[in-house]
Amino acid sequence: MAIKIYGGAKSTCTGRVLITLFEKEVDYELVEIDLSKGEHKSPEFLKHQPFGQIPYVVHEGLELYESRAIARSVAEWYAKQGSALYGSTAHEKAQVEQWLEVEAQNYNPAISSLVFQLVFAPWFGKTTDEAVVAAQTAKLESVLDIYEKRLSEKKYLAGDFFSLADLSHITYSYYFIKIAGKGAIYDSRPHVKAWIDGIFARPSTQKWLKLAGFAQ
Repeated sequence: MAIKIYGGAKSTCTGRVLITLFEKEVDYELVEIDLSKGEHKSPEFLKHQPFGQIPYVVHEGLELYESRAIARSVAEWYAKQGSALYGSTAHEKAQVEQWLEVEAQNYNPAISSLVFQLVFAPWFGKTTDEAVVAAQTAKLESVLDIYEKRLSEKKYLAGDFFSLADLSHITYSYYFIKIAGKGAIYDSRPHVKAWIDGIFARPSTQKWLKLAGFAQ
């Protein structure tokens, strides 16, 4: 039975789930939720996702929200097919979990704020706060300095294999680099640049970009 996703193809968090499904070669059905019409805040939607955010999924009768939790679950449910997103050993899985936490606690707060200010705010007719952009750019650069060192030692964050940790960076990074045009801070760090170019080039990322309507 296909996983049913209630979200939006252009959504960064829905994209995280979709790319995971593509990597694991899992059938899915996407039910588009129109944020512009407030469908994510409707009483019916809130019955399933009480925080009014996308996406949520239905899998074998289980309703689940929070994109990172969904991605982890998909990687576990379909561990024997597609890409080995948790690696092949307990130690590799531990590294994946560590870098997933780094993404969630260090990378995401800065880049999600930047994407909101530089992309989503203008889309919705709001003014970009340049002070926030400056502060969050400085934070992101500090994180990327740590990534540069790590990626000078390993091809990917958790080791020499593509994992859920790398995948979790794709959607927000794409918006920041390609939509907002802010790739220079990645380009100035050669190992980070090689890593980001590589994860953007993956077939799963390209499939998401096509679904989301981004020209590639």
